[in-house]
This record gives sequence, C-alpha cells and structure tokens, in this order.
Amino acid sequence: MTASCTKHRPLLESVNSPADLRQLPQEKLPELAHQLRQYLLETVSTTGGHLAAGLGTVELTIALHYVFNTPTDKLVWDVGHQTYAHKILTARRHRMPTLRQKDGLAGFPKRCESEHDAFGTGHSSTSISAALGMSIAARQNAANYKSVAIIGDGAMTGGMAFEALNHAGDSDADLLVILNDNDMSISPNVGGLSNHLTRLLSGHLYSTVREGGKKVLEHMPSAWELARRAEEHVKGMVAPGGTLFEELGFNYFGPVDGHDLNTLVPILQNLYQQKGPRLLHIVTRKGKGYFPAENDPSRYHGVGKFDISTGESTASGETSLTFTRVFSDWLCDMAAEDEHLIGITPAMREGSGLVEFSKQFPDRYFDVGIAEQHAVTLAAGMACENLKPVVAIYSTFLQRGYDQLIHDVAIQNLPVLFAIDRAGIVGADGPTHTGAFDISYLRCIPNMVIMTPADADETRCMLTTGFLHDGPAAVRYPRGGSSGKQPRKELMAIDFGKAELCRKGSKVALLVFGTLLPTARSIAEQIDASLYNMRFVKPLDEDAITQAAKNHDLLVTIEDNALAGGAGSAVNEYLVASGEHMNILNLGFPDTFVGQGTQAEMLLAWGLDADGILRSIENRLAKINASNCQ
Repeated sequence: MTASCTKHRPLLESVNSPADLRQLPQEKLPELAHQLRQYLLETVSTTGGHLAAGLGTVELTIALHYVFNTPTDKLVWDVGHQTYAHKILTARRHRMPTLRQKDGLAGFPKRCESEHDAFGTGHSSTSISAALGMSIAARQNAANYKSVAIIGDGAMTGGMAFEALNHAGDSDADLLVILNDNDMSISPNVGGLSNHLTRLLSGHLYSTVREGGKKVLEHMPSAWELARRAEEHVKGMVAPGGTLFEELGFNYFGPVDGHDLNTLVPILQNLYQQKGPRLLHIVTRKGKGYFPAENDPSRYHGVGKFDISTGESTASGETSLTFTRVFSDWLCDMAAEDEHLIGITPAMREGSGLVEFSKQFPDRYFDVGIAEQHAVTLAAGMACENLKPVVAIYSTFLQRGYDQLIHDVAIQNLPVLFAIDRAGIVGADGPTHTGAFDISYLRCIPNMVIMTPADADETRCMLTTGFLHDGPAAVRYPRGGSSGKQPRKELMAIDFGKAELCRKGSKVALLVFGTLLPTARSIAEQIDASLYNMRFVKPLDEDAITQAAKNHDLLVTIEDNALAGGAGSAVNEYLVASGEHMNILNLGFPDTFVGQGTQAEMLLAWGLDADGILRSIENRLAKINASNCQ
C-alpha cells in the first residue's frame, strides 16, 4: 500500500466538526476510529510528524469530542504530540497535507489556528496547570463549561504536573484529568472487571450515595474514616497507584481500556456530570493499528516521510554527519578516557544522542525523565563530589532549568558541561522548539563559558574544551548535518577564548558565531571581506574585535540566535565600553518568534541566507557612503 490521502471514507468525511460527530449514533464510533486512524497514518506518512502517540489516542479523541461540548468545554492536551486526530475532527482534515510546513498546519495545538485549541503547547507537563487555570476562571466568571487535561504517563514525570495536581486537589476545582498510560500494553487489570467497576464508581447512583453518606458520616469522624479507607481499599485492589491521586484530593477512576469506545463513552458521560477534581486513568497502546509503530514506538514517535507498506523512510538520506552524532561519538570516547564523566538527559536519550552511551556505560547514564530542573541540579550535586557531569539537552528545554543553571551551577562555579542540541532554527516543530534564545539567556550569567562551533570538528574540540574547563560551559549546535570539516579522532581542546581569522580582506569584517560560517565565507570572497570565526561568545576575543574595528569600515556580526542580547549585542557592548565608534551591522533573528518550515525557509525569511546577508551588507554600505558624501 502506498501513502495516499484520497481514499473515500464516507463516515470520516461526514464529520467536519465535533458538532457533526455528536450527531452520530454511538455504534458508528468504532468505524469512525478505524477510518480516522487510517487517514492519520496516510497523511503523516507523506508529511512526517509525531505518529505513534497520535495513533494511540484516536478513540480517546473521538470519545472526548462526542461527550464534551467543545469548543465551549476546554480540552487541554499535554505536549501536543497526540493531537493530530483532534485536528482532523475539528475542521482541519483537509489541511493535514500541509502539516508542519511553512504557512501550514502546526504540529502542536495553537490557539490562533482553531477555537478548539484551548491552549498552545509544545513543552511537556503543562496541561493540568492550564486546565486548572481555566476551571478557576470559569468559577470566577460564573461561566458554565468543563475543563479537561489530557496528560501522558511520560509527562507525569515532570514536577510541574504534580505541583498542579497538588493545587487542584486543594482548590476543589471542577477539573477532569485524563492520564493516558501508554508505556505498556493492556495490563491484566484493564479488563472486564476494571471497566465494569469504573463505570459503577463514576455513575450517578454511586456518586449520590457517596455524597449522601459523607454528609451523614462526617459527623462521626471514626465512621467516616473507616468508610473512606474501605473505598480506597476497593479502588486499590484494581489500581494501587490510584491511592496517590486520592491522597492529593482527586477522585480516581480506572484503569480502563482506552481503545474501547463502548467503555470510554459512558464513563466520560458519567464523569461529565460530576464535580470537583477527578482523574480517569486509561491505558492505550502507542502506534495502535500500525504494527511497525506498535512494535517500535520510540522509532515512530517522530518520523519523516515513510512508506506505509514497509515502514521505511522515503525521505532523502542525510549526506553529512549530524551534530548530534558528533556529540554521541565524543561522549563515548571521552567516557572511555575519563571514568568520572557522567551523562544526563531529561528524557531525550534518542534525540540528544545518548543511545550508544547508555549501552556502553549504563552505570554512568542517567535519564531523569521530563525534569529539566532536576537534571541541572542533579549535575550540580555530582560536580560537588568530583564527578564530571555532561547534561545533554535541547536549547528550548534548558530554558526550563534556568533558575537551577544560575543558582545551583553558575553561582557555585561548578564544572558542568551543557551540550545544547537544537540551537538556532529547528524547522518543522516551530517556535516551541526553536533554540533562538540560548546565547541571550546564557551570556548574562557570570562564570558561564559559551562556545559556538562552526562545524563537526569544532564541535568535538569544543566539547573537549568545555569538559576540561573548571567551571560551567556550554556548547551549542544545531539540528542536522555539518557541511564543514569532519571531526578528528583525537580528543583535542582549542585555544580558550580565541577567535580564528579565516580570511583577510578590506573595508568589511564578518564576525561569525556558529554554523553560518560557510555562508559567510562565500560572501567574504565575493566582496573581499575579512572573515572571523569567533568561536566563543563568552569570553569574547576582545583583541580580535579591536583589530577588526581598527582595520575595517564596517563590522558585521552573524548568528542564529535572537538579536536581543545575543552575540552581536556582546560585540556592541565591548565596542562601546572600549570607546570604539564603529559602523556595525548585527544580523540574527528579529524580535519575533521563529515560525515553522524547513531550516532553509526560515533562514530565507529572516534574511540569513547568502543573498539576504549580502543584501543587508550592501544596503548598510550604501548608507555609509551616502553619509560620507554629505
């Protein structure tokens, strides 16, 4: 079977909104789930995207929109990996072929895209907080709507989720949390007995008896406590983990089979009528309905274009060594040299390139879950005791551990190396995953060392440099492959804080921070400009900047980071402080969020492609010449 989005699916095609869905008889829903799952599979195979999680939530998505009065009722999806079925059912089915493309459908929920996207997401563990805020707002505004948070078991490893649970239980908010447990196949507990018991416990009769009994027994504290413990014991026999949520103030239901619509719909209908904090635990299977994804959900978590019949990628292969692979190889090589090296990741083993390290050095590998704050302070604690931690983390995720970075690492000047992947433009995942701010938010922190490699070889050398440095250091590198020099085998450091003069020219000096160096090189040759590979944002090579200022009419800084507070700002600050009055042009990301699209499309949009950079330089030179002629 080849990937196609043109097959006739009359039931799915009749559903253009949740209102249409709610007109269907319940017995039609399983067939709708089948058609929706096939359409989802076929469209994602042609666009790429997050597949396995979405396949696993098809029935849940149908049941939620069938029972709840969306968009009046608020559905808040955690992370957003699982929302493709939601998009299809909310008037966006015909736009699925544009998924994650420039000006196309976003890969995550986005408030400006649809009124059905109650909350924009992209990072994990935020759904309960947001849905709780909406529930409290409904109470404050005397509004009549329900709030539902849908969160996966992986996202529950994030401390923010438990902070929200603790608050929600204490606030007695009218909030339903659905825990989508998709890290295992259907367990023995999720069968007829559990489904039947959950339906009874969520029903009107039980709720009425429970509340009535509470009013009677609360005047007899010992009797009420006995009844409460008896209820917990009955629930605990089915789902021992539910006791935790009960202690946090939630009424717990489950676990139930998340693929059984005949179970899900009536339970959700029962829970719709209830008030207060309640949690429904469902169990689903990642990749449901597509064997390759069921068999290897990690591989099919995020995919490029692929052939449905084989499961194999149809995208053009990567022709160059990726920066992530360079880090992966360096980590294993350095770990073999230094037994004190520890590798830490916040649930990004595959994405950050720690798979091989975890196999070769399992006792020195720590996946802390979706807990970036903990990852940073864990590293700090290790560094206090003479270990040498390396935190492998995406640029956009390190933002979540910023206080710990300052307070626990930098203030104490601890030797923690941050290997920052996905710096700069990431492409299709859009603004929630773009690493546009790391130079800006790192540069203002005392004791930090910040390095921007231009190619694979410099990446390897800078990782070594940062690892050997007696203090916090960061090496930032982008997604994708390196077009420059391939990495040497030896573990070699570079001259600390020193830039590299790559080419001598006249009038214009290009000061490049990072992987836009090859683009800048072609421009330098075209206009006979000097070219500096700056390498270090902090400490800056002030001598190189001084010499460039003295010998040129125009300095041009180039970086793939926000201009505000970025590397160019560092050069500006130095020139002002040193009394140099220079014509300077800063090129980078403007004061707006970077959109989705390929890396090349985004660079073109921001004028950071070769033509755009050249055009900016020529415009500035024209203004300088015009000013000199006046």
